[in-house]
Amino acid sequence: MTNQLTGLESQRGSGVTSIVLLLIIIVIAGKLIIAIMPAQVGDYQLDKTLGAQLKEANNNGETANQFIERVNRQLSINADYDTTAEEVFSFTNKKPGELAIYKKYDKTSNFFGNVDIVNRFEGEINAASVE
Repeated sequence: MTNQLTGLESQRGSGVTSIVLLLIIIVIAGKLIIAIMPAQVGDYQLDKTLGAQLKEANNNGETANQFIERVNRQLSINADYDTTAEEVFSFTNKKPGELAIYKKYDKTSNFFGNVDIVNRFEGEINAASVE
């Protein structure tokens, strides 16, 4: 009895359609990661910067206006020229030495064509969360 290679049951592997679909899924997932990750990394860095600046301002007993000036200077050093402190956070406590802020802002990145991905970041930053 000879094996014939002409039946559906004798075929092995995946078809062209499944390979093309897999490639499309991989490309879309990669594009999503490329569109989302810079905003996530930027938010992480902003959290660390705001936390360090808040801790130093509270240790020095600075006012809310002095803290805003400090953050704006730091943002300009980090070459984030399109962002100001007033756009990123608001104060929940303005007492000198006990400053606390609530961070809330959006980052928009283009996915493809006229489709954008909007990342919204929120969170409270106070002296207890910094340490």
